[in-house]
Amino acid sequence: MNQHLAYRWHQRRLQPIEFVHRVSLDELLGIERQKAALEQNTRQFVARKPANHVLLTGSRGTGKSSIVKAILNAFAPQGLRLVELAVHDLIDLPDVVAPLRGREERFVLYVDDFSVATNDPALTALKTALDGGIEEPPENVLIYATSNRRHLMPEMKRDNEEYHWIDDELHPGESTEEKISLSERFGLWLSFPPFTQEQYLDVVRLHLAKLGHGAWDEETEKLALRWALNRASRSGRVARQFARDWAGRHAG
Repeated sequence: MNQHLAYRWHQRRLQPIEFVHRVSLDELLGIERQKAALEQNTRQFVARKPANHVLLTGSRGTGKSSIVKAILNAFAPQGLRLVELAVHDLIDLPDVVAPLRGREERFVLYVDDFSVATNDPALTALKTALDGGIEEPPENVLIYATSNRRHLMPEMKRDNEEYHWIDDELHPGESTEEKISLSERFGLWLSFPPFTQEQYLDVVRLHLAKLGHGAWDEETEKLALRWALNRASRSGRVARQFARDWAGRHAG
């Protein structure tokens, strides 16, 4: 297991990933606060110091998944390894962590785009992993999960109907408490807000430079903004897509 940096839990076994997506932390712009917090938490983890499970939430395409890949790239020399786990496979968590327990490497279980229904069995499995059940959780395993929802589960209209007043204070209902209690089990929350226009343009310029098209003028900026407007989103993903389209059109 030492020679591979990342694994995928598939068909109830750990499968090594031969071609790991390499991302550098320096390439991620506009999320300095989030990078610093995740770097510090991971630095503690690989140094065998106390560290927290992490929940990364926010707008689509703002770097939640990329920052986890970049953290692996940065800390792999210190023994960090990544295990990609689909949401529906969380019910296999005891089998996933069993071969990892006691190893020298430090493992991050990476759950991307987490969202489950209230009665999903994966929900119970995740709660047990975060809080610990009868079996003590391995000290060399953390969970880093990304989600577009802060409370990981869909917010339903009926949830609002459960709110009630107690001594002039508004209290959430049982369904909302359940959602909040799950996200609170993560010790570190990192929020990724939508990009500002300037942040978006900075990322466009970065991707164009990486593709060998560092020149920038008013027309390119106008096209980049129009591209984002047509997709109703200013994000790192949209910036990369524009840069690839522009570079492809202007390739010699």
